[in-house]
Amino acid sequence: MNATELAEPMNGKTMHWMHKIAMQYDCVVTGSLIITEDEKFYNRLIWMNSDGSYNYYDKRHLFTLAKEHHTYTPGKKRLIVELKGWKICPMICYDLRFPELFREVVVQSRPELFVVIANFPEKRIHHWVRLLQARAIENQAYVAGVNRIGADPFASYPGRSLLIDPHGEILADAGQTEGIIRAELDLAALRKYREALPFLADIRSRS
Repeated sequence: MNATELAEPMNGKTMHWMHKIAMQYDCVVTGSLIITEDEKFYNRLIWMNSDGSYNYYDKRHLFTLAKEHHTYTPGKKRLIVELKGWKICPMICYDLRFPELFREVVVQSRPELFVVIANFPEKRIHHWVRLLQARAIENQAYVAGVNRIGADPFASYPGRSLLIDPHGEILADAGQTEGIIRAELDLAALRKYREALPFLADIRSRS
């Protein structure tokens, strides 16, 4: 929660580093950091394109158990980005526990891939795996979950970064080490699956 010391402005060193890596490898780089703006602090996810353009998403749900609400300002807007024909929705950590947030996005935009970056601790890692699978199944979408490893004074973090298909099956698992995982995501097959079993069309609006 030491945001005063650790926060960066939007033109800070991390933004420049992300652009450098995205440009070097001609890819998108995404992740979150503490951003200070208008005398407020945000846990802000940056979606950095190789040309230096970017989008961002501020974490919607603050983790009150860790008193995040005393330090950070929650975001109000969702983010949908398009990449190579895919609609992608990034989320941050605690957002994963709120299926209504995912549903809200699905009703509005029908994303085909969710990306969730997180600091899920070892003692709740089984929640991490099952919640990622649940979000994939109920929203008929692929889910990429990226979790940290290592330790801090409060908890240890075992990784388990995962790629999950719309049926909840794990396509790739990074285990408890740093590394790169790969899997083929089939957009055409996903769209056929949604057409064959149109569960999303039966969602009732809350009124």
